[in-house]
Amino acid sequence: MTIKIGNIELKDNVFLAPMSGVSDAPFRKLVNNYGAGLVVSEMIASRAMILETRQSLAKLRKADNQEISVVQLAGCEPDVMAEAAKMNEDLGADIIDINFGCPVKKVINGDAGSALMRQVPLATKILEATVKAVNIPVTLKMRMGWDNSSLNAPEMARIAEDVGIQMLTVHGRTRCQMYKGNADWKFIKNVKEAVKLPVIANGDIVDFASAERAMAESGADGIMIGRGTYGKPWFVKQVIEHLKGNDFAAPSLAQQKEIILRHYEEMLELYGTTTGIRMARKHIGWYTAGLHSSSAFRNEFNRISDPQMAKTAISDFYELILNSGEQTILHQAA
Repeated sequence: MTIKIGNIELKDNVFLAPMSGVSDAPFRKLVNNYGAGLVVSEMIASRAMILETRQSLAKLRKADNQEISVVQLAGCEPDVMAEAAKMNEDLGADIIDINFGCPVKKVINGDAGSALMRQVPLATKILEATVKAVNIPVTLKMRMGWDNSSLNAPEMARIAEDVGIQMLTVHGRTRCQMYKGNADWKFIKNVKEAVKLPVIANGDIVDFASAERAMAESGADGIMIGRGTYGKPWFVKQVIEHLKGNDFAAPSLAQQKEIILRHYEEMLELYGTTTGIRMARKHIGWYTAGLHSSSAFRNEFNRISDPQMAKTAISDFYELILNSGEQTILHQAA
């Protein structure tokens, strides 16, 4: 299914979600290597963007192979959001995505993220100001509402469409659910029926069956995958091909070893040795989950602080499995 965001036509309708501490430039590059309709940056605080903090600029970094740059901004001040959006446009962003979905306390305590689902007048001003500030498309990612007594995503969708938002992504939970319970893909259909914009379903898409159900139950134009890509940067491509009736195999264990080593190197390059090693640990944990003796390996790996020793440990771990013929789980989508 073809999706257009303003004058940008996307090749596929399965996207990589913005994930703080995960969807940085190295990870987006990996996902793009396999193929994705769209990849979105980590959430960037609009005020931090204006102040040009080192952390916010690192999140902004475009992946080498990223044709369409989507920058997600969060904030609660319309003028600041507008200024940050304009800055990103000037720096080469192709699409600005506004975050009304993040449920974490440090974001909503600042009246940003999903807190804006219960502050419709302020949310409207933010949408209006951001759209007016730039000449590139602006999209919105949101939740169903604040809680089960205020499921106002369809209302927010109509407001967003009226002020010029070009695409909507809906996570099928309320803010108060956080990540508990199950995503309600059927509710997303209410948003799809409320607007003429492309609508993307998000939440709990972790295998082929959930991808199919999310599309069918939501009636959405596409899906956005987040946690389902942990340790599987090829998963978005697998889902794209599966929905087309094709197969796309996960990389072999030998190929996964090379993928991880490249990923590790690029994280060190982006963040520097100390931060890069620390941030890479979660990725190593996801990549190795299910492999023989992976728990013992991770315990040892997480104590390593020397980058060369870390790379050697990764290589040795995979070579030991490859040479031993032990039963492994190769992260195939189910």
